[in-house]
Amino acid sequence: MAGEAKTGRLTTHVLDTAKGKPAAGVKIALYRISGQSHRKIAEVVTNADGRTDAPMLSGAKLTEGDYELVFFAGDYLRASGQAGEGTLFLDQIPIRFGIPDATQHYHVPLLISPFAYSTYRGS
Repeated sequence: MAGEAKTGRLTTHVLDTAKGKPAAGVKIALYRISGQSHRKIAEVVTNADGRTDAPMLSGAKLTEGDYELVFFAGDYLRASGQAGEGTLFLDQIPIRFGIPDATQHYHVPLLISPFAYSTYRGS
């Protein structure tokens, strides 16, 4: 409807599929992508439920375009006892995605284990 405020938002959460529980303490950086430029616009850490305390972006701050979430999975895997100090198979996991309609809710979860990850557009 005309005059309605934007309600779009970007959310995420991280689940540890090896342990079957939320991944608490995962650092996540959000970048806005424009051509070859990456500009960091947010950085958060997941809470005990594996979620962020607030949306990564919402309202007027969420605009159409290309974004990238970088999940610092290696730090989490080491802290949770699932990886040693050496080179990891998965360390930083980037997920690049587009937002074609800034009035929508975009949920980008990450499911991780020491040797695999997956993501999808959630609800």
